[in-house]
Amino acid sequence: MLVMGIETSCDDTAISVYDNVDGLLSNNVYSQKIHKKYKGIVPELAARQHLKKIIPLIKKTLIFSQKKINEIDLIAYTAGPGLVSSLIIGATMAHTLGFSLNIPVIPINHIEGHLLSIMLEKKKLNFPFIVLVVSGGNTQLIYVYDFEKYKILGYSIDDAAGEALDKIAIMLGLNFPGGKNLSKIAQFGVSKRFIFPRPMTKNKNNLNFSFSGLKTFTKNFINKYNFLDFQTKADIACAFEDAIIDTLFIKSLWALEKYKIKKLVISGGVSSNKKLRLYLIKKLKKNKIQIFYNTTKLCTDNAAMIAYVGIKKFHKKNNCVPYDIIIDSKLKLNFNK
Repeated sequence: MLVMGIETSCDDTAISVYDNVDGLLSNNVYSQKIHKKYKGIVPELAARQHLKKIIPLIKKTLIFSQKKINEIDLIAYTAGPGLVSSLIIGATMAHTLGFSLNIPVIPINHIEGHLLSIMLEKKKLNFPFIVLVVSGGNTQLIYVYDFEKYKILGYSIDDAAGEALDKIAIMLGLNFPGGKNLSKIAQFGVSKRFIFPRPMTKNKNNLNFSFSGLKTFTKNFINKYNFLDFQTKADIACAFEDAIIDTLFIKSLWALEKYKIKKLVISGGVSSNKKLRLYLIKKLKKNKIQIFYNTTKLCTDNAAMIAYVGIKKFHKKNNCVPYDIIIDSKLKLNFNK
């Protein structure tokens, strides 16, 4: 069975073709460059770029997969959460294709895609496990008991980790995408020259995240300087990144200990951060906890994870819709455990 995945939740246009027998056949992403000069995502411009790129990307993906459009059996698309103006492009395309080909269409929760993206890797992971979803829009700890059986253990009550990294990067005068550039400059920082707070890490029973206070602390710290030379910028970036990473580790460890789980999956765009990966590997190894993460292409927003979840849901006869376009910018992850 062939399923086409369509992902347009934010500023990346992504299309994939997945076969339930042969696995991922093709996975392509177009990352929009236009937002760089605005130092942030402009929703209207993002939607226009999706509209411009989605059909050429579908054609490219079909060529790479060596399949024809009339061989597709199912369309899975991101219904939310995300930017409404971006979501509607992918949803409309999915339902248009589904109607014209007379095949089922299935809406997918973007977060559920990240939760199960690890299943696309060659090394298969057995349930249960805990997932740390960390991206520009989300920071969550989720207990994955089984497929469609999830429990949200903690979430960001204000800025997500990726969002906080982007904002501090802008304060340091770095270009968009901020998080990546902050990480690059942090490599030149002197470790522990500055030590920033680890927010909400005093109460083990609270697994929520809050990075707004850390962001404000860092902003005030930056404002103390009339001029920031390269080394000071690098040291601040290093201290801020360390605070984020250490906080993510502390909360994850608390969750793993509380639920007696020995497997942690990190997913989402920020999970591609090499420093985060190495830190978690080192720290969790001491506690005999295994850590799993995707290849870089499957960490960021992609359609492969949407296609995978789509085919799993289809086999359970769940959530197929008769071409009624469904999107929700604040779509919640359903869980029944």
